[in-house]
Amino acid sequence: MKKRNLYVMISILIIFLSGCWSRTELNELAIVTSMGIDKTEEGYMVSVQIVNPSEIAGQSASGRTEVVSFMKSGETIYDAVRHLSTDAPRRIYVAHLQLVVIGEELAQEGIGKALDVLSRQHELRSDFFITVAKGTTAYDVLNVQTALEKIPSIKIANALENSEKAWSPTKTVRLDELISSIVSKGKEPVLTGVYVYGDPETGSEFTNIQNVSPATGLRINSIGVFKNDKLLGWLTEDESRGFNYITDNIKKTPVTFACEDSKVTIDTTRSKTKVKGKVVKGKPKIEIDVNAEGFVGEVECSIDLTKPESIQQLNEKYKESIKGKIKAALKSMQDNYQSDIFGFGEVIHRSDPKAWKSLEKNWDQEFAKMEVTVNVMANIRRLGTITEEFQKEIEEQ
Repeated sequence: MKKRNLYVMISILIIFLSGCWSRTELNELAIVTSMGIDKTEEGYMVSVQIVNPSEIAGQSASGRTEVVSFMKSGETIYDAVRHLSTDAPRRIYVAHLQLVVIGEELAQEGIGKALDVLSRQHELRSDFFITVAKGTTAYDVLNVQTALEKIPSIKIANALENSEKAWSPTKTVRLDELISSIVSKGKEPVLTGVYVYGDPETGSEFTNIQNVSPATGLRINSIGVFKNDKLLGWLTEDESRGFNYITDNIKKTPVTFACEDSKVTIDTTRSKTKVKGKVVKGKPKIEIDVNAEGFVGEVECSIDLTKPESIQQLNEKYKESIKGKIKAALKSMQDNYQSDIFGFGEVIHRSDPKAWKSLEKNWDQEFAKMEVTVNVMANIRRLGTITEEFQKEIEEQ
């Protein structure tokens, strides 16, 4: 009995006194904040941005950059990542990854293999953003230093979130959402593009960000259209806004339209979209209802906002402007790409599962010729802090 108790005690001690057998000290890690993946003739090229902790956390700057970039090629992405150990003096640690940039050439060939390796790694979280390097390579994008944010990946991640909230022709996409869209039978994926303005070679130089207006930098714009895992092309700015109206992804966005001799901008502050689907005599039909509200952000024309008929006139133009963007996005998808990025297939599937079984096989063709009705209600709720325009008085002086 005593021996048995002794064995039990030893077993318990082994369990609780084992310690952190797999621990790695912080100074042994190379913390990766962003990763770029490009296609090469031999396979893939992976580039990473690693935080330079002494420059980020130190009390005084030594003059070295806050991030260091490494790049290696390999037959597979996993192989290329392991090759990075020949350059990096510390273990590559990807748990704090915030951004993955995929080169446009690889995106056109297909991102499925890249997503496979990203989704398999237990060390990776799935809450990082994924973008496409528009018209360039992921290496060029990650090789640019940014001015306001010390770490370029944080700059891009913050810009993606801010532009989605305030501008709208972009969309944040994380790993789980992207894979879900690719495997879905009734919805195709999208990714926002990021591009380098200026000379990519000078973008990596420290002197670039010492200027008030850096000659080289990073910008995000427009939405890339995919079919399965392949990039087909890019939406225009208006089409990207139309896409976000249809998918109910508008938080705030300016809407500008002609007004008499000049222009007016209405800032949309609330938008709600409902998409309904049905199948009539074997033909799928979609109805989109958008309800938007905004306030007058800028008036460049001589309209009198104290008159109710003037507000009604602006409401009508506001409505037609939103409807025009939605129809432009629909036309581009149905005529040029035949890619259901709006998820209409999923709407039809939910509304009529039996009919969807027969429509699913030829959904691309059904989507291209599908009847879509667009209804928009748009109302201006506030006029700003002034109601009487004073520009006329300025012109008369």
